[in-house]
Amino acid sequence: MAQATSAEELLGYLTDADGKYTGPTVEQNVIAMDTDKNGFADVLEVRAFLALKHGKDYEKALLDRWEVHSLGGGCPVPFAKEFLSESKN
Repeated sequence: MAQATSAEELLGYLTDADGKYTGPTVEQNVIAMDTDKNGFADVLEVRAFLALKHGKDYEKALLDRWEVHSLGGGCPVPFAKEFLSESKN
């Protein structure tokens, strides 16, 4: 029940008297994540942002998989494996 209270408090914080959302937009969050100011938030920037907001192990398994994919180690497309192995030689 403590989580429901927290969720209700958060909802109250992020909405105005009419129930309209007043929290940060997606664009504002991406700008906050984009620490190197290159126009997008990569997995490391997203992970750092989420760690600040929710703790360092927040969604760890998901972010670990995302990081592996971003490095090219998890692409399921068959031709990509050949391309990646050639580029590492």
